[in-house]
Amino acid sequence: MKQLTILSGKGGTGKTSITASFAVLAKNSVVVDCDVDAPDLQMLLHPAVIETQDFFGLKVASIDELTCVKCSLCKEKCNFDAITADLTVDTIACEGCGVCAFLCPADAITMNERVSGKAFISKTKYGFMSHAMLNPGESNSGKLVSLTRQNAKMLIEKEKQNMIIIDGPPGIGCPVIASITGVDAAIVVTEPTMSGIHDLQRVLKLLDHFKILPLVCINMYDINDNNTNKILAFCNKKRIDVVGTVPFSPTVTQAMVNGKPIVEYSPKSIVAEEICSVWKKTVRLLGSSG
Repeated sequence: MKQLTILSGKGGTGKTSITASFAVLAKNSVVVDCDVDAPDLQMLLHPAVIETQDFFGLKVASIDELTCVKCSLCKEKCNFDAITADLTVDTIACEGCGVCAFLCPADAITMNERVSGKAFISKTKYGFMSHAMLNPGESNSGKLVSLTRQNAKMLIEKEKQNMIIIDGPPGIGCPVIASITGVDAAIVVTEPTMSGIHDLQRVLKLLDHFKILPLVCINMYDINDNNTNKILAFCNKKRIDVVGTVPFSPTVTQAMVNGKPIVEYSPKSIVAEEICSVWKKTVRLLGSSG
């Protein structure tokens, strides 16, 4: 079983479009959307939910008015200003640290579980999918990412599949780290802009830290030949495989508007053919038959 994560240092590079195409091209795979803060892979794969699971993130404080002695110690010590003037808990501001409950002399404060999001196991026309949605304002997205990956591993064992394809979140933070832990390789989808080059380098440093095989795909490579050459030269110097250079095409936008992966919407287009080539090169580098 192989695990592949598709990343980008910033949003809008085409990472999800490429992941959706990989889902179409792959055989015996499970797809995971690890962008739990703003998941959008579902708009292209149209999953039918078959199982829903509550996700419990940080706990929330609750004050028993009958037991409370009104000492206001909890309000004084709360670093998040989550205790109001009338000694009630602002559940949105509460970070679940538990300091108030620990310090309360009357044991009037308890820390209670709260549902911070939902995890889903779904079926698409291309196979099974594990995805999730974090509630607005909630934290612990890295923990929810780990849950989606655990569900994917369960699916792959149950369905006897041989590859997990992960659509990672943008950036280099905790959710990204949770999406690359233990994977066999990661494709960084970048674009030939100054911000794209900067964020590419940040993601590659992260992959190097965790000893993950890095691969690079330059999307819309033809919008700036100079920057594309800079990326190619940088990857060549670092001995990083560039698995593809995908041209800009309005057809990709048309495919998104129609809610379809580009390789399904326009399989004979130059973009679709290049993504197919990227997939074949990636599978070969992974040593997988997926």
